Amino acid sequence: VQLQASGGGLVQPGGSLRLSCTASGRTFARNSVAWFRQTPGKERNFVAALRWSNSIPNYADSVKGRFSISRDNAKNTVYLQMNNLKPEDTAVYYCATSIQSTTTPRTSTWTSWGQGTQVTVSS
Repeated sequence: VQLQASGGGLVQPGGSLRLSCTASGRTFARNSVAWFRQTPGKERNFVAALRWSNSIPNYADSVKGRFSISRDNAKNTVYLQMNNLKPEDTAVYYCATSIQSTTTPRTSTWTSWGQGTQVTVSS
């Protein structure tokens, strides 16, 4: 499955963005999906994940209460709604998928990755 992330951009602190990640090649309706982010010279960090069954999502502590992950299996798309953005949210955001039923923050579990979309939070 190929993933294409979009929706990044420049936003002021306190603003909102919605990222999208669309799968092609085959449906990922039965896959788990996740978002990670990375800044230059740093490791890729977990943001949020959701199983195919849309059960309880998992969020990094740093984004709880501000970010929301959701999916539309009919559109083969996963979303990351980001509210009350902070400068420390600035990063390249990547979507990922796994055939496992999981919401783990471990990057090694996620086998297919999108190309990333830049999010910059600055005044």
